[in-house]
Amino acid sequence: MAGGGTDNANQEAPRAATDTSVVQAIEAFPAGDRFLNRELSWLQFNLRVLEEAENSQHPLLERLRFLSISGNNLDEFYMVRVAGLRAQCDARVEIRSDDGLTPFQQLTQVNSLAEQLMGKQQQVWAALTAEMRGEGIYVLTATEISKSESGWIRSYFFENILPVLTPIAVDPAHPFPFIPNLGFTMGLSLKRLHDGEAMVALLPVPGHLKRFIRLPDSDETRFISLETLLTLFLDELFPGYKVKGSGVFRVVRDSDIEIEEEAEDLVRVFESALKRRKRGRVIRLKVEKGMSKALRKNIIARLGADDDVVVVVDGILGVNETTQLIVDDRPDLLFKPYHPRYPERVRDFSGDIFKAIAAKDFVVHHPYESFEVVHLFLRQAARDPDVVAIKQTLYRAGAQSMIIGALIEAAEAGKAVTAVVELKARFDEEQNIKWARDLERAGVHVVFGSIELKTHGKISMVVRRQKGKLLSYMHFGTGNYHPITAKIYTDLSFFTADQALARDSNKMFNYLTGYIEPVGLEKLVLSPFNLRSRLMELIDKEIEFARAGKPAAIWVKLNSLLDSKIIDKLYEASQNNVKIELIIRGICTLRPGIEGLSENIRVRSIVGRFLEHARICCFGNGHDLPSRQAKVFISSADWMPRNLNRRVETLVPIENPTVHDQIMGQVMAANLKDNDQTWVMNSDGSFEKYQRAEGEETFSAHHYFMNNSSLSGRGTAIGEEAPVMPLMDYGLDPI
Repeated sequence: MAGGGTDNANQEAPRAATDTSVVQAIEAFPAGDRFLNRELSWLQFNLRVLEEAENSQHPLLERLRFLSISGNNLDEFYMVRVAGLRAQCDARVEIRSDDGLTPFQQLTQVNSLAEQLMGKQQQVWAALTAEMRGEGIYVLTATEISKSESGWIRSYFFENILPVLTPIAVDPAHPFPFIPNLGFTMGLSLKRLHDGEAMVALLPVPGHLKRFIRLPDSDETRFISLETLLTLFLDELFPGYKVKGSGVFRVVRDSDIEIEEEAEDLVRVFESALKRRKRGRVIRLKVEKGMSKALRKNIIARLGADDDVVVVVDGILGVNETTQLIVDDRPDLLFKPYHPRYPERVRDFSGDIFKAIAAKDFVVHHPYESFEVVHLFLRQAARDPDVVAIKQTLYRAGAQSMIIGALIEAAEAGKAVTAVVELKARFDEEQNIKWARDLERAGVHVVFGSIELKTHGKISMVVRRQKGKLLSYMHFGTGNYHPITAKIYTDLSFFTADQALARDSNKMFNYLTGYIEPVGLEKLVLSPFNLRSRLMELIDKEIEFARAGKPAAIWVKLNSLLDSKIIDKLYEASQNNVKIELIIRGICTLRPGIEGLSENIRVRSIVGRFLEHARICCFGNGHDLPSRQAKVFISSADWMPRNLNRRVETLVPIENPTVHDQIMGQVMAANLKDNDQTWVMNSDGSFEKYQRAEGEETFSAHHYFMNNSSLSGRGTAIGEEAPVMPLMDYGLDPI
């Protein structure tokens, strides 16, 4: 995978001459003082998510949703990241992280912070259930069930639960069964009545059963948890035995996938790997506090779990499943429904997406604006007789994907359709295999990319015959082609008929399908070829402006920032008086605000109703930000080694003035203005909720975009043009 060729865009900003003294001063800081730990930074993000469950500004059941999200996040973190650390420890790997920690040191600190997080989850659960009771929503204990409810529960158990339960005795004739990943199981200590013989038994709970069962015919909203329900019928499940003790436990297993690089059939390899995932080693074992020590010890030994993976939980296991308590018939306890706007620009052209794009580039800002525009782009392409070809990357498309349907329709209509399907989209591999086979059956040319690289860039390319020529229309996204996440993730969809970008995109597709290196790119920047180097050049250019006494500024919005080379370059820029504003939702291993290193860098994180997901970067280009002279880009890539070294990613320059104004002066400026859902990062990696000054007016970026149309999507009904929003309107204090 050799590096790509040069392009005109990359040649205009020669690298700044390195100030050796500045670099030496930066490198004099020990690794632990320059970088934060990736895993601990992620846990800090999940703590911010959990904090939203305590935010009284959110409706009660939405707070419960934040608690559930924090639980689901933590499960995935242990299945993948902690599993990797444990594997390194087992292999006695001593390679240190950027912040100088060994795998064992990282694992120790991760487990310590994770236990604090899990303890707080239980505190939040207790507080929320108490508030829910005040609103007439109950999760009942066994003693709170009424007589009439007991009869209904009994019928429900025998009709809906008992037929799928399989009680298992654990003895020499019945070996301990395999407990699947995220398996929820009840362990029991039993005594046989006729001879007093002791026995251990298990009651695995099938994953398809509801964790919380809503009871009918009540003025209140009353639930019983599955584990509570099961305790009511243990005597009938184990007749002839006395239950001496019981308790539930939950297993989290290693769910990362290792792929053999020499595999010939990638689909077959992934199918077998998915099966292996279900049998990964135990990474976390959560045990109910009420389980006896003897029973707990027995289960731990039978599972072969190490002592340091066991967590005794005083509260509820499976926090992620609490979303089942979010009921639709209590809209007063939910966010008010939000219906995304449809871009007026497309309406101006009677819904003809190609005419709208040909008239002017525009951006659709999800979820505030409808993802249906993306569907329309491909659906219209499938049905347009002048369209001859479609090329599409697919990373995540969802289970009910209109995108897939449009590609199949286009292929069946005789168009040349190419789909680059990424099989390594974690936890979506199974769905992507299904889509690949459906597409192939319809005649789509399906490509799985490369074992070494993930195709993470989001591009749709439609080739259309117009006036005897072939012209291409492009969609570049910062998010996935997924209709569900498009309702809750803030992302940008950029539509353009720029033929230079089209030519570059075609070279990218040729690389993905035929390993033809994308030489001579005109505008598009790609990893793993030159994305990092281009970013370094842009930062160097700001350093040059600062040295020349001109304004120098950088604004960046990402999900994660942890590439050490780019971080060191940002430190160098800070030491040269470049003003840097970073909006990083999740992981950030850069340390802001350290004298002699990063005093000109500020880091913020926005956590709220919508998940911040768009990747944007703005460079002042010799002017203060915002400025119409600034260089503005959108990207599919976070600034992480994997994105810059091992993925196919895009960095797209924004040159249309209205789109430029929207992304920099509206999206970025509003994010920097936010003082409602913003967290401010300290140099030690901790975060504090932004504290408004006395008299400071509240400003929420999410609320702003829900109530204000975007600049580039405006049509004649709203007014085509709007001035760029001046920074002073946003009250951003200078660094």
